[in-house]
Amino acid sequence: MGVTKRPDGRWRARIIGEDGRERAKHFARKIDAVRWETEQLADLARGTWLDPRDGRITFLEFYREWSVRQIWETGTVRAMDLAVNGTTFRTMPLAHIRRSHVETWVKSMTVAGLAASTIRTRFSNVRTVFRAGVRDRMIAANPTEGVILPRLRRRDASMVLPTAGQIRSLLDAAERPFGPFVALCAFAGLRLGEAAAVQVGDIDFLGRTLTVTRQVQRAGGGKVEIRPPKYGSERVVYLPDELVTLLAQHVPGRDCWLFDGPGGDPPHQNTIGYRWRTTCAQAGLTGISLHDLRHYYASGLIAAGCDVVTVQRALGHSTPTTTLNTYSHLWPTAEDRTRRAAAQLMSASTGLIPDFQHPASV
Repeated sequence: MGVTKRPDGRWRARIIGEDGRERAKHFARKIDAVRWETEQLADLARGTWLDPRDGRITFLEFYREWSVRQIWETGTVRAMDLAVNGTTFRTMPLAHIRRSHVETWVKSMTVAGLAASTIRTRFSNVRTVFRAGVRDRMIAANPTEGVILPRLRRRDASMVLPTAGQIRSLLDAAERPFGPFVALCAFAGLRLGEAAAVQVGDIDFLGRTLTVTRQVQRAGGGKVEIRPPKYGSERVVYLPDELVTLLAQHVPGRDCWLFDGPGGDPPHQNTIGYRWRTTCAQAGLTGISLHDLRHYYASGLIAAGCDVVTVQRALGHSTPTTTLNTYSHLWPTAEDRTRRAAAQLMSASTGLIPDFQHPASV
């Protein structure tokens, strides 16, 4: 289109965008107008051109426009909305956001006392939005690249692993309707939402198996929403005889939810949380979450010699990598296996019986 001088003395550079519409920008110096025009034409030739008007949309506006096209579960929508609405730059034009703005947001979450894992989750969700902006050619670069995040604690230092004695105390303290729920989490490794969504028909009492096909999620107004389990979590869990017996004694007189909530629904997560806190108080225990029972189950499988894939399938992890990232510190090391083998040799030779303990019982 060329560079022309306006009556006011400023220089006007013009190009035709990919959509066939004219784009213009004005400069005080001709050299700056020529440089801008040259850069825009080069980007058009390379296919990397960005419409200057696109970058004016705010981060929040772009997220709302982009998010409606995404195929997300309800929980993902809530998590993404929480992360985006909590950013300190949500009302800024998308193209004006720099890495320094993202760093300021991360620092504000740290100062507010959010856990490192929470900060990393929210950062990951926001980074997804910026990556979408790059793919849509709304911005040239992702400002989250290179941002330093707070360090996570090591799994072996942060994981709470209940002891067998503590599990026994919880089962003794739990009221009758809640005791089987605790047992299902401790001895079948179900997540809270999965356990709440079990129906009587999911249990094969003769085959001693439980099929996990759904989960309960929170919904507005104290309601619950039934959704498929997390990706890769559909599975068959093999139940011990004692747990099958316990569940059989608990089964209501109709084929419905194994654990009842109000209005014929399964129990709400808030209800389960209240019952859990009450049970812990009656057992005199603190610092243990219901999810820690899942860790207890995993540790028992590992102590019994189950391999990574077996544990992965039992827990419903999407990949063995997830299992290893979470529980690698619980698998016996080469030193542990050497000592165990030597102990077995000594037992066979001397008649002494080695004392092998469940890792969660010490």
